[in-house]
Amino acid sequence: MSKKVVLVGCGNMGYAMLKGWIKAGRLSAADMAVIEPDEALRTRAAALGVTALSQVKELVLRPDLVVFAVKPQIIRDVVPAYRKFAPAASFLSVAAGTGVSTFEEILGSRTAIIRCMPNTPASIGKGMMVIYANAHVAPEMKVFIEGLCSATGAVATIEDEALMDAVTAVSGSGPAYVFHFIECLTAAAEKAGLPSKIARLLAVQTVYGAAALAQKSGEEPGALREQVTSPNGTTAAALSVLMGESRLMKLMEEAVEAARKRSIELG
Repeated sequence: MSKKVVLVGCGNMGYAMLKGWIKAGRLSAADMAVIEPDEALRTRAAALGVTALSQVKELVLRPDLVVFAVKPQIIRDVVPAYRKFAPAASFLSVAAGTGVSTFEEILGSRTAIIRCMPNTPASIGKGMMVIYANAHVAPEMKVFIEGLCSATGAVATIEDEALMDAVTAVSGSGPAYVFHFIECLTAAAEKAGLPSKIARLLAVQTVYGAAALAQKSGEEPGALREQVTSPNGTTAAALSVLMGESRLMKLMEEAVEAARKRSIELG
């Protein structure tokens, strides 16, 4: 028997998940409803064939799962209207920094709550989705949710919710670090004399290809780095700058720690 899902909020992340679920065949449009107050976003969702409503009071479908894809700052304004579906339904949130305890406070302490930290590559099916579930989530629902999340990328599960701040700092914010690296590599290529268009192509494709190789080869990144690095060659000269005194390692550790601390503050 198929499960019924209500998606609350259909902005960029919500829409990316919705498209992924339907495209991968995880859900049919008939098993879904979207609640989105913004007319343009509602129209975009409806174009995928789902029922798109402006308010929860218009909802006829009885959900097995309610997915909150709204900004953290409006969680307390939005979530109470869905308490009527607890505890029969499970609730999944992709709101950064909002702990399970907040949802338990609003929806009831025995409610099944799942947190998911996605990232923006989910919009092209290449996301990293990390899941934490409280003790009330049934095993069958966990499997169902992992299947939904896998439609937009890779999935990992953590058992300690406190690790979500580190997850946010690594994979949640991580795409921005990579985009900035591409910016820097492009600028360096231009300074070395390459035309802007070629510089950007080289930077983007090199990062894309290296990441794909790291994923598919099964080898450790350090081993792949060594394969590219000839003794006293050009790569070794560059790495002496990046790796000298563990320069890049320390910078990344500081960046991730700053993001982790900020995630704790926001939570």
